[in-house]
Amino acid sequence: MSAKAAKVKDKWKLKKWYQVVAPQAFGSIVVGTTPADDPLKLVGRTIEVTLYDITGDLTQVHVHLYFQVTDVQGDKALTRFRGHELSRDYMRSLIRRKSSKVACIADLVTKDNYKVRANTVALTSYRCKSSQKRAIRKIIYEHLSTQIPQMTFDEAVQAMVFGRISQEIFEKAHKIYPLRKVEVYKSKLLMVPSESGGMKPAIVVSPLFTKA
Repeated sequence: MSAKAAKVKDKWKLKKWYQVVAPQAFGSIVVGTTPADDPLKLVGRTIEVTLYDITGDLTQVHVHLYFQVTDVQGDKALTRFRGHELSRDYMRSLIRRKSSKVACIADLVTKDNYKVRANTVALTSYRCKSSQKRAIRKIIYEHLSTQIPQMTFDEAVQAMVFGRISQEIFEKAHKIYPLRKVEVYKSKLLMVPSESGGMKPAIVVSPLFTKA
């Protein structure tokens, strides 16, 4: 065995495997394992899973979730929801000729002071007019900006990821023009509550990599 190969092998011997725990909004279940030679190196690491990995429902395999490690307790890496995104293949499958796509991006603050960005799209059954697009986009924005501030962060995450918000928007916007689908196709956590009562950036960095 070469010295280089021996060095790589020795590095792996030093690593320990940690269980990655999903956020409370997803039942705090173990969604995988990840290695590290120092638990502090796990803090800030982003883990990608699908909603199928959590629920076992094959129809949700297109929903990609991003969790960021915020703390390590024993052999468990605790995470926080960083965002979600629907797969490109799934979104392409929704596009139809002679129909319209109405997109809306909204930055919202939950009642427990988390700031999130929700990217929503409504897909019509037929091509609609610009005035109808504006009316649909207004309904999307007004519903998001009314409902999300009444929810905790966990409640908002569940409403976006599991489709409750999409269904509520569909029922309202469908009265303006026939729709095929409404999806919150992407979300992102922007800010989290700070100790001072305000907000701070959601990015988590390992203590090992912060400047003294």
